[in-house]
Amino acid sequence: MTPAADPRAIAHPHPFDPTYGCTPEQLRAIAAPPAPADFADFWRRTRAATEAVPLALERGEATALAGGWRRSEVRFTTLGGFRCGAWLLEPATPAGAGLVCGHGYGGPGEPPAPAPGEPPLVRLHISSPGFSLSAAAGIPDSAARHVVHGIAGRDTYLIRTCVAALWSATSALAALVPGAAARLGYAGGSFGGGLGALALPWEPRWRCARLDVPTFGHHPWRLRCPCVGSGEAVRAWHRRHPEVTEVLAYYDAAVAAGLADTPTLCLPAYFDPAVPPPGQWAVANALRAGRICAYTSGHHEGPWSAGEGAAAERAWNALMAERLVAAQAAAQWR
Repeated sequence: MTPAADPRAIAHPHPFDPTYGCTPEQLRAIAAPPAPADFADFWRRTRAATEAVPLALERGEATALAGGWRRSEVRFTTLGGFRCGAWLLEPATPAGAGLVCGHGYGGPGEPPAPAPGEPPLVRLHISSPGFSLSAAAGIPDSAARHVVHGIAGRDTYLIRTCVAALWSATSALAALVPGAAARLGYAGGSFGGGLGALALPWEPRWRCARLDVPTFGHHPWRLRCPCVGSGEAVRAWHRRHPEVTEVLAYYDAAVAAGLADTPTLCLPAYFDPAVPPPGQWAVANALRAGRICAYTSGHHEGPWSAGEGAAAERAWNALMAERLVAAQAAAQWR
């Protein structure tokens, strides 16, 4: 948990401090903000509404990839009748477990075959509504416009549909690969990390989760922090429409994290110009069953990045071995 370098001494080109004046000790003490009294009810109703939508699942032809993996395009319907796309990756010899994989606000690319030695899990790489396979007329595909789309109302905010899409993707994966349905998890970073935290308390099928540098944590902090990520568009909207704080309160990833019991690896950063660390650490600190493996810097490479990335993979493989595979198969993943 100790940073590899002094976060305050990291060279950067930004006109603001990507540590936001917080020491590591201060970050580890940040708690989630107060929540609306009906926060949980809102998300339970959203989950129930999502479950009521027929998936209308479609699967395309599979393409052979390196190492015996196969990739195919999948389509399904989520909340509001929105049609989502995803890539299904299947190993030659599946381990009877699967992952729903989110993506950052840069948008998902077509996933390659996992590297040799990666766990042989079935993976469903979702394109969040508006991006790539889930592009649609009227839905923005740029972070700055996407993050404020529908933000004037709690029920119309596009992030609600994006969270719902993760639950629908989980149902799609369970239907496509029934042998993995009892052992499912989630992994996502940045935008995908924030969505995962919001979805986590209401998704009992996820046996473990990984949240890298998660966004949407502690909106009162985020609104005070200039950044180069999507949060800057939210700050600009807030300056014109301060009443949006009432909507954002229902979309706080740190509040949601505090309601989750799923074993979760969270990877917050001490320095991050795109996702302010106070919000990331509010998510990490709130997790009831959380394990923290911190990065010195997020959205910023340094000489420490490769080593910390390898440590993160080891920690994640250990959690997946514990939660997603039988004991006899676990040793090779660690």
